[in-house]
Amino acid sequence: MTVRTESRVPRWRASALLALAASGCATTLEQGELERHVSGSGRPVVVFQSGLGDGLGVWSAVQSRLPGNMTAVAFSRPGYGRSAGHDGDHSPCAAASELRAHLRRSGFAPPYVLVGHSLGGLYQYAFAKLYPDDVGGIVLLEPTHPQHWPRMQQEAPAMAVVVRTARLAAFSPTMRREFDDQQRCLDSLSALPAPPVPTRVLVRGRFVPPETGAFENMSRALWRDWPALLHTTAVEPVEGTGHYVQKDKPAAVVDAIRAVATPLQ
Repeated sequence: MTVRTESRVPRWRASALLALAASGCATTLEQGELERHVSGSGRPVVVFQSGLGDGLGVWSAVQSRLPGNMTAVAFSRPGYGRSAGHDGDHSPCAAASELRAHLRRSGFAPPYVLVGHSLGGLYQYAFAKLYPDDVGGIVLLEPTHPQHWPRMQQEAPAMAVVVRTARLAAFSPTMRREFDDQQRCLDSLSALPAPPVPTRVLVRGRFVPPETGAFENMSRALWRDWPALLHTTAVEPVEGTGHYVQKDKPAAVVDAIRAVATPLQ
């Protein structure tokens, strides 16, 4: 999870609205319904989960490049975009449960190819552990490691101060709840087996200040854990990308999705 405090909220909100307009969705949502953008048709269903502070618009460059013979659906979680927020549990397990319930209610049947970025990658990790029979493939981009925040506080304390300051000064109420609940339920997931499905983990090709130094060293060490956490051989750095791999090199993300989805078609 990387926190950026520049004025990005208007950008993702604008992107989400553009995606909504392109999808031809209704301008009002029923109570409890999530804003979503659906493209393509067929199997499998590719399901996108965004990072902290992001709505569905961050996936537009990837979603528009996917072949039309697979269904792709991006949601804005509660509290983002046009999706109403809620109080209560905002843990990774709760996010996974909510996503699964919305998929079922919306008529999207498994198998799912789970695609997640940053904190959304941690949420998709929780989904895969909790509902392995629903999962046909996994693609994670710069995923938040289950021990990301504890390790940051220990190994990159200067970056931890930046994050705490952003939490107080720049986070929305939903962002604060998600940040504060990110460690909840993770211990219960560690004993659960990961589904033996095709899995790709893509990571950035470059770090820039203030992420160089201790934070970069911590991140690279945590990358090495993903083969033990999921059924993947290694993480894959994508040259020329920062934290938002899906924006910097959308074609690389599309290639990874197609690679894990093809056996399911």
